[in-house]
Amino acid sequence: MKSRTKPFLLSCQLIAVAGLASLLLAACGSAKSSRSYQGEAFPSETPFQYYSSREPDEACEIAQRALLSQGYQIGDPKPRSIRGEKYFRPQPDTASTLSISLVCLPSSLGTAIYASALETQYEMKSKGTNAGVSVSAFGSVSLPWVMDKDTLVKVGEETVTSPDFYKRLFELIKSLDNRPAEN
Repeated sequence: MKSRTKPFLLSCQLIAVAGLASLLLAACGSAKSSRSYQGEAFPSETPFQYYSSREPDEACEIAQRALLSQGYQIGDPKPRSIRGEKYFRPQPDTASTLSISLVCLPSSLGTAIYASALETQYEMKSKGTNAGVSVSAFGSVSLPWVMDKDTLVKVGEETVTSPDFYKRLFELIKSLDNRPAEN
């Protein structure tokens, strides 16, 4: 009886060691991809803000005018929050939207306007479908024909992080902010 248990125990130990070795090799071989948030530094100097000496409601109205002057569609504006969207079609088979969110908050300087932009890309995808007609009086007669259906499919979305983009936006807001108040 003892002679049968030794080979069995030895086999179990070999299987356990082989399994552990394969797990270790798999762990060493697979490189973990870095996550987007790991690169976030949160610097105190940021291109995503502009300071106005005006009150928050006035500053937000100026920011809204800036977006409207550039052809952005404004969603339901909230008292201190604006969202504008503009649609682009650079090529017949691609499209994109640029959404800009502006938030106006009181600060010791008057108002801080914070901006965030999101670009969404779309591509035209064709989907062929078959359609047919059945006429029951003649039995089962089916006349298939091909129909193409083109649809825009979202292929990517990214926060705009370009300091130059926000610099241009805030320069426009600043030019409107420096104008005398309209009564």
